[in-house]
Amino acid sequence: MAGTTRTAGSNERVPGTLSRRTTLLFAVAGGVAVSNVYFAQPLLVTLGQDFAISAATLGAVVTLTQIGYGLGLFFVVPLGDLVDRRHLIVTQLLVLAAASTVVGTATGAPILLAGMVAMGFLAVVTQALVAFAASVAEPARRGHVVGVVTSGVVTGILLARTASGALADLAGWRSVYLTSAVLTLVLAMALHRVLPRRAAARQTPLRYGQLLRSTLTLFARERVFRNRALLALLIFAAFSTLWSCVALPLSAPPLSLSHTAIGAFGLVGAAGALAAAPAGRMHDRGLAQRTTGVALALLAVSWLPLAFTRQSLWALVIGAIILDLAVQAVHVTNQSLIHALRPDAGSRLIAGYMVFYSIGSATGAIASTTVYAMAGWGAVCVLGAAISALALLVWAATRRGSDVVA
Repeated sequence: MAGTTRTAGSNERVPGTLSRRTTLLFAVAGGVAVSNVYFAQPLLVTLGQDFAISAATLGAVVTLTQIGYGLGLFFVVPLGDLVDRRHLIVTQLLVLAAASTVVGTATGAPILLAGMVAMGFLAVVTQALVAFAASVAEPARRGHVVGVVTSGVVTGILLARTASGALADLAGWRSVYLTSAVLTLVLAMALHRVLPRRAAARQTPLRYGQLLRSTLTLFARERVFRNRALLALLIFAAFSTLWSCVALPLSAPPLSLSHTAIGAFGLVGAAGALAAAPAGRMHDRGLAQRTTGVALALLAVSWLPLAFTRQSLWALVIGAIILDLAVQAVHVTNQSLIHALRPDAGSRLIAGYMVFYSIGSATGAIASTTVYAMAGWGAVCVLGAAISALALLVWAATRRGSDVVA
């Protein structure tokens, strides 16, 4: 059970311990919640056929979900610094289950897309869980704890494709979202029982409007925050360039893979989750910069094997593993660094950071499907490589004096 203690003769609250069981529950809940944002990726062709959405604009399905996610990050996640996080997390999960049901029963494109926006808006409960875990973890273990919870989130992102593809082939695409609604309800009840009744409530004297403005103020004042947010935008634009578009060449001749086969590549990408916990430990050892530089170099290299996807699915396997390992290593390092800046404003910092994640994901989704429709898979890989190289250049230009240098 997570908790806090008070120092002798003081009213200062200090982090307590976060049990392994609770940490794992956080990871599972975060993974299930965020998976709703990514279920559509292997289903894009089918959704396009059922709702008469053209190939060039299929990326809008993912992009609108990411827009909802970005709005939720800015308007909902900062509430974790203001209200009882237990109530906030459980309420979000309950309403997320309702939004998943709306998508699973949609009868037209407007309802489908509105439901996607709502799911994205509510799936930010994932970040409330990350912020909560970081706030109650011991400082010496914060990177590790964030890494474990992030591993669950990453696994949810990547296995969402596998589960989505398999369920779609077995019982239709609607079963994907209805099953998710049931799982989300179960997790809401579990967290309602496990989370402390006073989960870091009212950590700040600010009112809601002031809280939102303070997020912008933190961005203006904290250089590390700005640098790491920009890196988040770029690495997740690269990430989304691959995963929001790869279903299109895989479902087209000569490959013509099924939903299940396409979704199975999420199992390959799930290897990226393995990088989360080690990256957290590297941060704890003061090696944040070295981890970031190596990971960004690997991200740029990953597009070389990915360019040969049409010729060999093994090339896709190798490239996807490298790309996901690199992205998650940078992501965990980013979150650990920015939370350490102002632990009292952890929810706002992570919310502001993840807005850039959402912008990058949305941009990568719409850009990759548009480029694919115009010039094919090779051009998509050039786009991804260019974004990755830009991220490496940004890191090199901003690394001096901006982070904990190893």
